[in-house]
Amino acid sequence: MDEDHSTSPEADKETTRLWRTWRTVFEMLQDRGYEVTEDEVQISLDAFRAKYCNQLGYPDRDKMKISARPTEAMLAKYTVPSKPGSSPAAPDCGTVYVEFCPETSGVGTKHVRAFNHFVDEQNFHTGIFITQTPISPSAVRLLTSIPGRIGEHFQEQDLLVNITRHELVPKHVLLSPEEKIQLLKRYRLKETQLPRIQVSDPVARYLGLRRGQVVKIIRKSETAGRYASYRWVI
Repeated sequence: MDEDHSTSPEADKETTRLWRTWRTVFEMLQDRGYEVTEDEVQISLDAFRAKYCNQLGYPDRDKMKISARPTEAMLAKYTVPSKPGSSPAAPDCGTVYVEFCPETSGVGTKHVRAFNHFVDEQNFHTGIFITQTPISPSAVRLLTSIPGRIGEHFQEQDLLVNITRHELVPKHVLLSPEEKIQLLKRYRLKETQLPRIQVSDPVARYLGLRRGQVVKIIRKSETAGRYASYRWVI
């Protein structure tokens, strides 16, 4: 008699949800400027299930870890122009590490401390910690206080849908430090005179924007075709 390898409806539902989140994560990394392949971005549900699910058909989050290096374009975008005669500045970006926490509840400082230790030990520039449930405020503070590193937190449900693909969300483009300088010179402005966008804004979080950066927002216009505005990240 043949064995029944079918999975439960609950396992299928969880796998489909997590597959959607997984794809959004790769789209997010690609949009930030990291080196990812189209095969990784476009992974099918069947391929995801074969690679990341256990024998019962449930996703095994312990297997779901990602690291990616910045592209040359990203390195350039995060490099402050050097002054004449001085050494070139190092880019303020590097390899990113993403981890899906397998715990279903009670994720707190103990888990974040272990994550921070791994990010620091492996010399990752940025660590993205993805959980199934909210984490405590103290855990959030701990995650964002790794010396010399950047720590970010998302819940899986935050990434079920890629909000930047929605037709009503305008395109956001991060300016390089040089582009920011030229913008302020052109309009004779101080950065504090620009309209603002919070780092907690959903698109700002998706793009990993940092305080002090400037983002260009491109909107469609019935009369002008499209027009650009700028926001200072606070």
